[in-house]
Amino acid sequence: MSSDHMIYMPDMEIKESDMLDIVLNKTDEYDESKYNDNDVLKALKKENLTPYDFGALLSSAALNHLEEIANRSIKETRRYFGNNIYMFTPLYISNYCENHCIYCGFNCNNNIKRAKLNYTEIEKEMYEISKTGLQEILLLTGESRKMSDVSYIGEAVKLAKKFFKTIGIEVYPMNSDEYEYLHKCGVDYVTVFQETYNADKYKTLHLSGHKRVFPYRFYSQERALEGKMRGVGFAALLGLYDFRKDAFATGLHAYLIQRRFPHAEIAFSCPRLRPAANNDKIKYNEVTETQLLQTVMAYRIFMPYANITISTRECQRVRDNIIKIAATKISAGVDVGIGGHGNNNAKGDEQFEISDTRNVKEVYDAIIKQGLQPVMSDYIYV
Repeated sequence: MSSDHMIYMPDMEIKESDMLDIVLNKTDEYDESKYNDNDVLKALKKENLTPYDFGALLSSAALNHLEEIANRSIKETRRYFGNNIYMFTPLYISNYCENHCIYCGFNCNNNIKRAKLNYTEIEKEMYEISKTGLQEILLLTGESRKMSDVSYIGEAVKLAKKFFKTIGIEVYPMNSDEYEYLHKCGVDYVTVFQETYNADKYKTLHLSGHKRVFPYRFYSQERALEGKMRGVGFAALLGLYDFRKDAFATGLHAYLIQRRFPHAEIAFSCPRLRPAANNDKIKYNEVTETQLLQTVMAYRIFMPYANITISTRECQRVRDNIIKIAATKISAGVDVGIGGHGNNNAKGDEQFEISDTRNVKEVYDAIIKQGLQPVMSDYIYV
């Protein structure tokens, strides 16, 4: 096990901010068992919720009021997003990783098939994806600066600009000047999963590598916005720890970022832990489908204007249900290996097992069937 998980490494930009202490202290104080039915009903009557109210919607007491919570979620979703469901796909361009995270398929100690796409292969993958009609792409790499340095990611982004209107990245955390460089290359938003907000649990899950440094990861969204990014995404990997505490911390973190950067577009992802190479022996906290829905709805009511993505980690039935109620963004035609789009054979192994394997047209048609409107992109660049 490597260095202290709360101490920055020499190349990491240090944030002079109190946000980490606020989130950790408030989350530590959060006790869902203290909420009752009255707290939940009070929260549902409010136009604007406080973090305390958000905690009520995440509590066990809220399970007695799921129908009322769903109705409020639908109301808020339609109010801010109409019937629109945004579609995108992730593109993994490298699976080399320098971190030892015991739950992840890309774990540097796992004996998997590693690969990195060259620029010709990246462009080929993007061309295949663009033929489906998608206009938004999320670029992902394993967390290895050596194998996927900032310039490599930047060149991939420039290629993506030829095919897509909206580009996101989900890569290793960076310093603000690096985010600014990638924004100039064409990145619109940055997503970073904190995985768990419990620092002690985090230490036991991330044994070595840059990712072990908890505060550097925590301040990624703040650095990205200082680097001129338009939007940032937040997530905890539900199941690694108490999902209610992790969801509460995720929502509070996003809420505080929104107050500090009012112009920022906020997004949530709601992934549950999935099987991956060699993670079948770790202990995890099961999160049921009902609890997942409760979490997504709590995010929606607390921050009604935030985009919420529902992952292919979930099955078709769950995803189709959640987009009717609270989620506004859905992936389609997903391949979490390296280089497997179109008729290409994957060069590298996947990060985790997906559950919903539908292609773009199948997801598009399913959205239409529910009376919703699939949207490929709604951004106009002048």
